Amino acid sequence: MADTAVQDLGCFDTPVLVFGGPYSNLQATTALLKEARSRGIAPENIICTGDVVAYCGDANETVDVIRTAGIHVVMGNCEESLGLNMADCGCGFEEGSACDLLSVKWFAHANNSLDDDAKKWMAALPRRLTFSMNGRRMTVIHGSADEISRFIFSSTPLEDKRRQIDELGVDGVIGGHCGLPFNTDVDGRIWHNPGVIGMPANDATARTWFSILSPTPAGIDFTAHALNYDHQGAAQSMGRANLPQAYAETLTSGLWPNMDVLPAPERALKGKALAADCYFWSKD
Repeated sequence: MADTAVQDLGCFDTPVLVFGGPYSNLQATTALLKEARSRGIAPENIICTGDVVAYCGDANETVDVIRTAGIHVVMGNCEESLGLNMADCGCGFEEGSACDLLSVKWFAHANNSLDDDAKKWMAALPRRLTFSMNGRRMTVIHGSADEISRFIFSSTPLEDKRRQIDELGVDGVIGGHCGLPFNTDVDGRIWHNPGVIGMPANDATARTWFSILSPTPAGIDFTAHALNYDHQGAAQSMGRANLPQAYAETLTSGLWPNMDVLPAPERALKGKALAADCYFWSKD
């Protein structure tokens, strides 16, 4: 991996807000940044796990808001595909599946909406961010250690996560891409996914998710937070852009239009409202 693909953010001794998947959802993105300001979290302490652009209606505007905010962003598969002029979103959906068919329309809309400067910014994003907190070394990636578009879920086998953490040579991984928040204890290390803000978590609520990492004398708190925002406005924007109605309805219903990519354990959680829980990562 080229040196420019990895960016070290240094050491954080104050809370860090992490989130994924704005997905061209301008209303959610502006609400998230407002939430950060209300909590006194500075832009340099905010990290996005990628896929700034995807399903929703305001691709270029969402990129503009993210860039203007001056937060850290790791490259997602959508940034890779759009920044490098690839033919599709790069999610690897099975040909002819519902995800595959729906992605054709939103990808074309995003590709046509983004200006050259936005695509150039996407192509230059780091593929990995690293930082330290409370003596622990962390890395931020989009999918998996070896593939930007691979889905890593809570149910992904522990030995798989262990291998990837070993390969990355860190104490913990912050990942994105799968759309669902979770924490996994890997032999005293951690795989954390803060969830996404651009689409609900298939839990029958319109809420989306982010998390805040807070250093304490005994370790690090990973606290999940629900984001309430103008989801009706985001759905209306998708309608004006003539984007797939299935995803517009998801913004309100909280249920995904299909579960093609989900393993059985995650499918079983459909419609069960997530709780805003807290995971404590002890220094011992």
